[in-house]
Amino acid sequence: MRVIIFGFIVNSFIILRRCILLKKVRLVVFLLVLISLISIAATSTGFGADKVTLTIGSWRVDDVESIGKVLAAFTQKYPNIQIKFNPTNPPDYNAVLRTQLTGGSGPDLMYLRSFKISADLFKDGFIAPLTDMTALKQNYTEGNLSPWTNDKGVIYGLPFMAVSHGIYYNSNLFKKYKINVPTTWQQLIIAAKKLKAAGIIPFANGSKEQWDMNEIVFMNLLPDFIGGRSSRLEYETGKVPFNDAKMVAAFQAIKDIAPYLPAGQEGVSYYDAQQLFLLGKAAMFFGGSWDVAIFEKAAPDFEWGVFATPASVGRKTVVCFHPDCGIGINKTSKFQKEARLFLEWLTTKQAAQILADEIPGFYPLSKTGAALKIKSAHASQFLAISNGKETDLRFDWPVLMDAPQGKTDGYNLTQNAALAVAKGAMTPKQAADFVQDGLEQWYAPTQHFKK
Repeated sequence: MRVIIFGFIVNSFIILRRCILLKKVRLVVFLLVLISLISIAATSTGFGADKVTLTIGSWRVDDVESIGKVLAAFTQKYPNIQIKFNPTNPPDYNAVLRTQLTGGSGPDLMYLRSFKISADLFKDGFIAPLTDMTALKQNYTEGNLSPWTNDKGVIYGLPFMAVSHGIYYNSNLFKKYKINVPTTWQQLIIAAKKLKAAGIIPFANGSKEQWDMNEIVFMNLLPDFIGGRSSRLEYETGKVPFNDAKMVAAFQAIKDIAPYLPAGQEGVSYYDAQQLFLLGKAAMFFGGSWDVAIFEKAAPDFEWGVFATPASVGRKTVVCFHPDCGIGINKTSKFQKEARLFLEWLTTKQAAQILADEIPGFYPLSKTGAALKIKSAHASQFLAISNGKETDLRFDWPVLMDAPQGKTDGYNLTQNAALAVAKGAMTPKQAADFVQDGLEQWYAPTQHFKK
């Protein structure tokens, strides 16, 4: 095709020269316009430009087919740019990415976790700044940009996808045992008792993968007991200690559900828990919207719903809605222009709609994404559990993961505490004290509570 267009343009210039010599003005004007249009078309469709292939690193191994459709839509618009999706097993992603970047073999584009982990990569010089990309400030709120903005206001990641937390439930089991969707924590525990008495595992979750008990269960229920963003900021700024009555109540919630987890839950992996739920052996599953596509594909006829993890009587339910993933550009990539073009395309409504449709349960963070109609009914239902409710992100992420070397960060403190309560090795009060004592070792705002 390039040869044909080039040949046409060359021949057109030959004819144009003859026309000028013959003083055929109208034909000269026509040919000049035609040549200009063809040149523009050739440039916009990629003709005349060398084809390049970029790589994008990710922890989303389940999205190979789905993200492939998103990338194909980009390539359709920009045929000279192809992007290869190269995911890594989620628990290994952070270490693998840093090793690749350190060794000079990192991907051109990369998924960025929010806050601390990606901030460190930018601070260490691995990620290109994006502050001059006007499409970011035009299409994203300051709040959605903040997880990928450093303390000097430099933006280094495009806000890509958010996820919601909640509780999945087996519709048929709820109908069979005449259980209504719980709207309070007390109703949830009553439902769990009823299911266990009937020989059904109430909650599928386990703790073989320790992050499950922290990220999927504790972060899920925590805002219902301590409150939303304003309450989280009280902890972060040192107005209240991390072992106050509300934090103790949150760990008590872990103790409440412990008898209703699978027998030998310490040996139940995240995958095992998904299967217990999908096979109808467990009635409920603390999870996130990222599981929607997995459940739809694995068991298309399985009838399930989702509800917001409920607060105790007298408290408002707060949904954990987390900015999960941004995308950044490798500072040493040879394809800076092409990578930025991809990020600019991701800011468009077209890209947001494709993302919402092809990766159900991951919600675009752009301003246009908020008004999209989502194709997946399940993904739409999961998003709807936030309607009329306050939302907040995962408690540990903004500031508690920045412990100095030799100290334990907030993530590992809450994880160890939640695991200990679930196993009966700590009381809720001991767990909250454990978190406070650990943070006092390095987190200045809470050190004035030290005894």
